[in-house]
Amino acid sequence: MTVIHIPGSKSVTARALFLAAAANGTSTLVRPLRSDDTEGFAGGLTRLGYRVGQEADRWHIEGSPSGPAVTDVYCRDGATTARFLPTLAAAAASGTYRFDASAQMRRRPLAPLTEALRTLGVDLRHDAAEGHHPLRISASGIRGGELTLDAGESSQYLTALLMLGPLTAQGLRITVTDLVSAPYIEITLAMMRSFGVEVTRGGHDNNVFTVPPGGYRATTYAIEPDASTASYFFAAAALTGREITVPGLGTDALQGDLRFVDVLRRMGAEVHTTAEATTVRSSGALSGLTVNMRDISDTMPTLAAIAPFASGPVRIEDVGNTRVKECDRLEACAQNLRRMGITVKTGRDWIEIHPGAPRPTEIATHGDHRIVMSFAVAGLRVPGITFDDPGCVRKTFPGFHEAFAGFAELTNR
Repeated sequence: MTVIHIPGSKSVTARALFLAAAANGTSTLVRPLRSDDTEGFAGGLTRLGYRVGQEADRWHIEGSPSGPAVTDVYCRDGATTARFLPTLAAAAASGTYRFDASAQMRRRPLAPLTEALRTLGVDLRHDAAEGHHPLRISASGIRGGELTLDAGESSQYLTALLMLGPLTAQGLRITVTDLVSAPYIEITLAMMRSFGVEVTRGGHDNNVFTVPPGGYRATTYAIEPDASTASYFFAAAALTGREITVPGLGTDALQGDLRFVDVLRRMGAEVHTTAEATTVRSSGALSGLTVNMRDISDTMPTLAAIAPFASGPVRIEDVGNTRVKECDRLEACAQNLRRMGITVKTGRDWIEIHPGAPRPTEIATHGDHRIVMSFAVAGLRVPGITFDDPGCVRKTFPGFHEAFAGFAELTNR
């Protein structure tokens, strides 16, 4: 058995940084993820006037900003940074803030979130393309009220508004018409609870969220390992017939992406989850399947990369939102699999991958960390796979290649 220690969750770290900054007092985040995305988020908080003290395995965030009333914030490639920080700044009593991001992030949509902020009375304008970065906010506090939100493109829009709610004068009541990646909302609600805020749900299909005003309570918060990152190692175990245990992702884990192991179980792997860890073991034989991955779509590329080694076709459905991630992930997976000689069919929100004998190729990463890490798993069975931009893994796991090479060495013994 191989024990793999996974870095902290990007999603949890980003939410914890927002909540700590919004809280009264000083919060401590234990074992936060240190990557380009989270360093960019922490740097953005500093630009907004928050004090962020960093130690090796913990960050301390003071919840009272003391920075300039006018500032520029660069969000790098981070979607959580680019969506959460403007929302936090909008709640300030005063100040003018300009947000910009990388060319990759500028292409990604913001419109449902920025339209919602405007509905709440926020003075916000986009400097170039409507619904995209860069944008400017002239803050004067937010009264609160009722919103209707379409979160079918990204659950991050809803998360940003939920976390904003306690910072408004009257709170928020949000009716959601469509929602993708619903488990990420459960993460948000659980973390808000840890910082002292209880959100209530009701309405048809439990789609109405009522967020009370009153602010957050500072706390010490431990960041669990990243379940999306763990998917590459779980998939590696299933593909190579080995056994891998990931500590810190057990029965009480917040992240829905841990459900990826259920997909592997359906394909023939053995999965054992305790309160402390999850273990995947396999003979290396995988079955084809049809699976809806709407709620765990960040792990779609992981499954796509190992799909050619299954005994039958693998059809992944309801993942149209992956087309507006760091790249069009659905098309990127199809493109690279075809370059490897695999038969692939695609539609608006689905991909079907047929069994084959993949040949080595250079993977077109499109600057997307998940494309690199997913196809690194395929590389365990296809020696010679290379990447046109291997370094883009710094977004979430700067040490990925070293960690994965260590596992590959064990596999080859």
